[in-house]
Amino acid sequence: MSENLDLVRSIFADWERGDFSSVEWADPEIEWVVADGPTPTRLTGLREIAEAWRGFLSTWEDARVVVDDYREFDDERVLVLLHYGGRGKTSGLELGQIGSKVACLFHLRGGKVTKLLLYRDRERALADLGLEE
Repeated sequence: MSENLDLVRSIFADWERGDFSSVEWADPEIEWVVADGPTPTRLTGLREIAEAWRGFLSTWEDARVVVDDYREFDDERVLVLLHYGGRGKTSGLELGQIGSKVACLFHLRGGKVTKLLLYRDRERALADLGLEE
């Protein structure tokens, strides 16, 4: 396993427990891109991303991610196929009921994540990268 894959696995070890507090893995000027879905987004920097993530997490109980697969794409990118878990605080809706299979493409340099590209549609991510599930 490469150092990049080890780093991404360590990030998800926390996230799978519902712990989203650590940012030591992120470059201070990290770029977060939501590539698709109803609200494509581009955020830059830890402060901006933390604010958006807190807003998302505030609407869910027991928010967590569950990794389905890791794929080391090349020397600077790791693809993670995952799905969300949790329940809406107001609606009680389970995240799994609303199509939560997603993909995250991590761009890494110098032991830090410089860009996180989130696809809400896993199939689109795989197609964009020329891969199959």
